[in-house]
Amino acid sequence: MPHSHPIGIFDSGIGGLSVAAKVRELLPADDILYVADSRHAPYGDKSDDFILERMNTVTDFLLGQGAKAVVVACNTATTSAIAQLRSTWSVPIIGVEPGVKPAVLATRSGVVGVLATPRTLQTHSFSALAARFSSTVSIAVQPCPDLVGQIEALRFDDDSTLELLHRYIAPLLEKGADTIVLGCTHYNYLAGRIARVAGPDVQIVSTESAVAREVVRRLKCEGLLADADSIGKEAFHTSGEVAVFGRQIECLWGAGKAVYPL
Repeated sequence: MPHSHPIGIFDSGIGGLSVAAKVRELLPADDILYVADSRHAPYGDKSDDFILERMNTVTDFLLGQGAKAVVVACNTATTSAIAQLRSTWSVPIIGVEPGVKPAVLATRSGVVGVLATPRTLQTHSFSALAARFSSTVSIAVQPCPDLVGQIEALRFDDDSTLELLHRYIAPLLEKGADTIVLGCTHYNYLAGRIARVAGPDVQIVSTESAVAREVVRRLKCEGLLADADSIGKEAFHTSGEVAVFGRQIECLWGAGKAVYPL
C-alpha cells in the first residue's frame, strides 16, 4: 500500500469531522478522504446488522479509492461491529470508543457519566467496557436520542439544543458524576456548551485527540506515513444531499472545499 494514499475516515454524518480535524493537525502531509453516510444518519437508532452493512459499503468505497487505512469515527459503529469489519479487511482499521478509562482515572467522586446514542449504550461492546471499571466506580449512562439531529442541522446554539443538554446532563449530576464522557463524536461540537451546563467542577472527556494519535501510531508502524514535504489534501463525500453536506463542511471545516456524492 503506497504511503501517498489517503487516510479514509467515515461516520454516519458530520461527527467524525472532529476526528478528521485532529488527524489533519497531527498529519499535515497526508491526504484525507472523508465519508458522511448522511442518508442513513444517525446510526444510533439502527440495528447491528444494518450498521455492519453500511460499514462494509463505505469501507469498500474508501478502499476502492485507495485508502491505506480506515478510521471508523463513530462510537456506535465501533461498538456495534468493528470486529467484523477488521475480520473482513486487511488494512489498519482504527475505531472510536467512549473514553470511559480516562474518565475513571480522572473522577474524584467515583461517579462517571456517559452521554451517548441509545444504540451505543445497548451494545455488548459498551457493556463490556463499562463492566471493566464497574468494581471501582459507578458508571451512569444517559441516552441522548435527539442530540445528533440538532448537531447535523448545525443548531449548536438553539434554545432547543440547550434544553436537551439540560435534560440529559441533569440526571448525571444528580447521581454525583464529576466527569462526563462524550460517547458520540457528534457531541464534540457541543463540548463547550456541555461544560457550561455541567458546571466548572465537572470534567468533560472526549477521545478525538487520542484517536488521532492512534492513527499516527498505526501508520508509523506500517510504514504508511506520507512524505513530510507533502501537502495533504481533503476530499469529502456524502450519501445524503450534497448541498446540505456542503454547508456543513463550510461551517465546520472551511470554505472552498468540494463535496461529492458517495
